[in-house]
Amino acid sequence: MSTTQTTSSTRVEDRDGAAGTQPSGDSPTTDRGRVGRRAPWTLVAAREVQVRLTDRTFLLSTVFTVVLILGAMVVPALIGGGGGVDYRVATTGPDATSVVERVDPAAMGALSFDGEEPTVSVEEVADRAAAEESVLEGDADLALVGGPGEWEVLADGSPPTTLLGAVSDVVRTDALAANAEAAGTSVTELTAGTEVRLTDLAEVTEDEGMPEQVSFLLGFGFAFLFYMAAIMFGMQIASSVVEEKQSRIVEILAAAIPVRQLLMGKVAGNTLLAFGQMALLVATALVGLTFTDLDVALPGLAEAVGWYLPFFLLGFVALACIWAAAGALASRTEDLQSTTMPLTMVLVVAFIAALNLQGVWREVASFVPLLSTLLMPLRILEGDVSWWEPVLALVLVALFCLVTILVGTRLYQRALLHTSGSLSWRKGMRLSE
Repeated sequence: MSTTQTTSSTRVEDRDGAAGTQPSGDSPTTDRGRVGRRAPWTLVAAREVQVRLTDRTFLLSTVFTVVLILGAMVVPALIGGGGGVDYRVATTGPDATSVVERVDPAAMGALSFDGEEPTVSVEEVADRAAAEESVLEGDADLALVGGPGEWEVLADGSPPTTLLGAVSDVVRTDALAANAEAAGTSVTELTAGTEVRLTDLAEVTEDEGMPEQVSFLLGFGFAFLFYMAAIMFGMQIASSVVEEKQSRIVEILAAAIPVRQLLMGKVAGNTLLAFGQMALLVATALVGLTFTDLDVALPGLAEAVGWYLPFFLLGFVALACIWAAAGALASRTEDLQSTTMPLTMVLVVAFIAALNLQGVWREVASFVPLLSTLLMPLRILEGDVSWWEPVLALVLVALFCLVTILVGTRLYQRALLHTSGSLSWRKGMRLSE
């Protein structure tokens, strides 16, 4: 607050200097004149940026988030190598070992996050007692003992379902082959017509796009970044406005700087900060991806990031003016909870809806301003959009931004100097007429 007051005092001094004796040559007054030729909103924006960049809480939270993102990606890769699940099976003879060695990892499903197949390692032990001990000590996930026709699986509790199923498939295949040979036929003839072919219509191949779970998590990250930036920096704008009203400094500012210029400076400064922080976090995440097996998603991610940036910028500017109006409607810091509650609820509902809408409703919502900032980048990641869809959505966001700027500016101008109690949004709209 003291910094804003200093800026206002400097402007008043400039006016006094202009009314007095005109100095000659280079002098402090000449320097002030050069600064005075700058648009007032740039001074306010620069001050907003300076205050935030010298705020220890803001800096520490940003550094903590960067470290958290890198740690979540790099540490698992360094510890586990980003590989799949490694199952260990104890066996008691060459027949059991042969069964486990013929287990097909592909039949067990892609269990790792990056889609890497699991592995199965075999350890042959002396007898059943040694197999039991290996399982109970945790050295093996299960043990296969016995022989053809009398196989037995030993487990400590519930065995891994996929591993047990894969071993059972090999045993069943061997038994079927033996029975077919005894009956004078073949397994192919014996099982003819018994197989059902499965076609997964929702499967995304590598040529068509990135894996579904990867695109969802990246889309969730985009949506969460916008949601957090809108909440944190929006509340910062509203708090700054109401603090100036509560301390009556706004009256000095309004006398020295046009109210519209003051609003422009606050919106521009906080937009620059939010955009810069978001870009830093996205860049950190992209660097972190190179340490994991998810780096295969980087080529498809470039287009989504390119579209996400303008959506983020326009979406944040659209909300920033409304946040400033919410701060102007309050007269004390205690009033902010009631004046900002509608905005907070809109953002929460939009965030939840963006993650849960499906089908046609999801496609329609991706063109709705604000929701499009959350949904369109996700649809681009999934690769199910035509070129004109993000263009149209971005145009609609730009039009929505113009409307909210006009409404927010009028509310801000009329409510800013109203210090005799807080105003509701309805009363504020009446004042703006």
